[in-house]
Amino acid sequence: MTSDRYSQLDEDPAFALHRGGKLEVHSTVEVSDHEGLALAYTPGVARVCTAIADDPDLVDAYTWKSKVVAVVTDGTAVLGLGDIGPEASLPVMEGKALLFKQFANVDSVPIALACTGVDEIVETVVRMAPSFGGVNLEDISAPRCFEIERRLRERLDIPVFHDDQHGTAIVALAALRNAARVTGRELGDLRAVVSGAGASGLAVSRMLINGGIGDLAVADSKGIVYEGRAGLNEQKTALAAISNRAGIQGSIESALVGADVFVGLSAGEVPERVVATMAENAIICAMANPTPEVHPDVARKYAAVVATGRSDFPNQINNVLAFPGVFRGALDVRATDITENMKVAAAEALADLVGDDLAPDYILPSPFDERVVPAVSRAVAEQARKDGVARA
Repeated sequence: MTSDRYSQLDEDPAFALHRGGKLEVHSTVEVSDHEGLALAYTPGVARVCTAIADDPDLVDAYTWKSKVVAVVTDGTAVLGLGDIGPEASLPVMEGKALLFKQFANVDSVPIALACTGVDEIVETVVRMAPSFGGVNLEDISAPRCFEIERRLRERLDIPVFHDDQHGTAIVALAALRNAARVTGRELGDLRAVVSGAGASGLAVSRMLINGGIGDLAVADSKGIVYEGRAGLNEQKTALAAISNRAGIQGSIESALVGADVFVGLSAGEVPERVVATMAENAIICAMANPTPEVHPDVARKYAAVVATGRSDFPNQINNVLAFPGVFRGALDVRATDITENMKVAAAEALADLVGDDLAPDYILPSPFDERVVPAVSRAVAEQARKDGVARA
């Protein structure tokens, strides 16, 4: 590409910021003489290698393994851009690594894979795992992402976390706990309808159920998911068994009549006339980007609390509130897994930070609130010990 072409692109501040990439590697020790070289590399390094070979647990103390996360994608579900391939995904993966470092001082390496098969991805990550203390799966399309995460968790003894699912779910649970408080209720008092049964929709639904939501029904492109509905995949069948206790069938429009909560994770627009049928003091979390399922100006006509996935409206449900602290806490105790209880603990810690400042337009702290990562990481670490998955 010619320099003129670069200059034209760099007129856009997004291109200018990304020019040359957003990451680089720095050493933690200085080698300035022969003695230092002999310690950092041969022959001194051989003594460390031999000790780790004799006692593999030493790898966490004498290498960076326990401090670094692999950020892994295949480029098939990047932001709202879809399947754009591994190379085009790299700016997003670099951004994820930047956020890990800036918010939680967690080092991470972006890894974009040139394969999309479940077996290929699993085998590739398993073979890379000795270099890392955790794996953050990112922007892998459903339903493959469910199988990939499940199999990696079974085979690895380090945390594996699909942020598109669980990061969103943690923040959504925190938001709804506080939204319920704003309206003078508990989570268990609420009936929710979730639009979208992809990776995020299913994970948020399971998290809300684990967190104690009163009842919850999920809608996909064919309507409400319920036990016995024909054509459900494995994940939807499992969700149907633990959700929709009211036995609602039919369209999302009919399910929203009298509902307390709408959670949008589908980009499917909900008409104003349908929003108007929701219960008094309704809560709307319309998280599609860039266009929420219900525009906040419309939502506020009928809802007591409105949240979106956008930073230019109040109450942004943003994954960055969760994943840095979750991994910080898991790495600090050398956790072998990130359990459901650890996720719920993260959500509770996040919700508690709002405290007495709780208001309809303030149900979540800012990502730049310096209390967020310490509170979330502490809760995750404590729960890891309770769940028996901590090694330190």
